[in-house]
Amino acid sequence: MKQLKLYFVRHGQTIFNKYNRMQGWSDSPLTEKGYADAHQAGVRLSDTKFDAVYASDTTRAMNTARAILAENKHTTAEIQPKTEFREEFYGYFEGNDSAQTWFEVLMPISGKRSFHEFLEERPIAETKDAIKAADPFHDAENNAEFWERINRGFNDLLATANDGDQILIVSHGTTIRSIAAKADPELDITWGPKNGSITHFTLDEDGIHLIEYNNIR
Repeated sequence: MKQLKLYFVRHGQTIFNKYNRMQGWSDSPLTEKGYADAHQAGVRLSDTKFDAVYASDTTRAMNTARAILAENKHTTAEIQPKTEFREEFYGYFEGNDSAQTWFEVLMPISGKRSFHEFLEERPIAETKDAIKAADPFHDAENNAEFWERINRGFNDLLATANDGDQILIVSHGTTIRSIAAKADPELDITWGPKNGSITHFTLDEDGIHLIEYNNIR
């Protein structure tokens, strides 16, 4: 059975990250720290030869991928943009203050004041359905829509890659956290992956399997 090794890296810090703004399909540039995050991830992965390199098509992910490859000693593969591994889409709430948004979305259905508090007791899938319901335009992705997109990306990797391939994917915090939670339902995801962190999975026909989460060593 074909098995792939996937190295998901969260993009470096952005302006929206710094100011705690909802950043899904909207985009903001990497900060100076964000470029440092990306280069540090590249140093940690410098001896890993990647057979393919993908990044969400956002500029923050593409620029992170370029910085990672600038530190890599062995990889010659070019970066391919892959929309399937974008961040969750927050619809009407894009660009809003994150703390205020999650209070407005989650308090009425759970009594929880924050994303962190909610995840202490309930699955991350419910936050996606909640934000879709709270969006007055209903444009935000719900859990089914999010996973249809992510699974399409995984199926494409399985169809095109070779057994044993090592693949770099630069993606986003909630996307990586959601995949990790699905791979390991017992994992504590109350804290999301840090900017520039590495989360390692294997992928085969049976699904996605977590090796390590949020590695910033």
